Amino acid sequence: MQPGPDDIAFYREHGYWISPVILAPDVLDAAERGMERFYADDHDHALPDLPSTRGWQPSDGDVLRKNDYASLRVDELAALVRHPVIGATAAALSGADGIRLWHDQLLRKPVDRPGGTARVGWHTDRQYWQSCTSDSMLTAWVGFHDVDEVNGAVSFLPGSHQWDVTGLDFFSQDSAALDAALIAQGFDPTPFTPRMRRGQVSFHHCRTVHGSSANRGTAPRRSLAIHLQPTDNRWRPGANHPNDTLVRTDPATNGPDYTDPAVQPLLWPH
Repeated sequence: MQPGPDDIAFYREHGYWISPVILAPDVLDAAERGMERFYADDHDHALPDLPSTRGWQPSDGDVLRKNDYASLRVDELAALVRHPVIGATAAALSGADGIRLWHDQLLRKPVDRPGGTARVGWHTDRQYWQSCTSDSMLTAWVGFHDVDEVNGAVSFLPGSHQWDVTGLDFFSQDSAALDAALIAQGFDPTPFTPRMRRGQVSFHHCRTVHGSSANRGTAPRRSLAIHLQPTDNRWRPGANHPNDTLVRTDPATNGPDYTDPAVQPLLWPH
């Protein structure tokens, strides 16, 4: 079930890799129950009430829902994040000696409707993680159902983890403007959009340009993005991340400790 040498070479050349089916139906069934519990405010654990921990609220309406740190609140989502295959695969692809959680994002993309389009603009995760010393962080994206180009699957720009690109934005709904920005910098915005069966997981490098189109399917697209850090990642002075308000202080630097097991648990090795 683990990536072999050809898979690892593909990830390092293209900046992403799509696994075979590695998550069992019962794991995803439980995660879906956890998602519904999360939205019903039925949480197992509480977090400080901060802008970074609030995310989508019911008052925001039927828009793209993005809620960080969901796995720190709901046990079924924590079980998915801590599934051994996630950390082990991330370590194999990245070459890391160990993998910790960086943070997670519970995502629900509504069905497209007039005046209600919900896209995720071209971006890299690294552009939002400037407080980290590691340049080998990666993300595991878990769809709770089959996904494709119709219902808003994640798209990747192959090889873009080797680009030096600027001007991208997760929240931008203007895909033409983002494509133009890439072209102006000499890059090809032609995407690869995988069709993934339930139980498959996509992994992508933190510098890989990715995004997703509107959901033109018949049901909301439901997923969990699991952002991962090698165990040698540390805080870099001069930059900040919302994680900094949650983790303990590192006495050696007097800065945030990205090895805090309460917020960023060790996922591999166990």
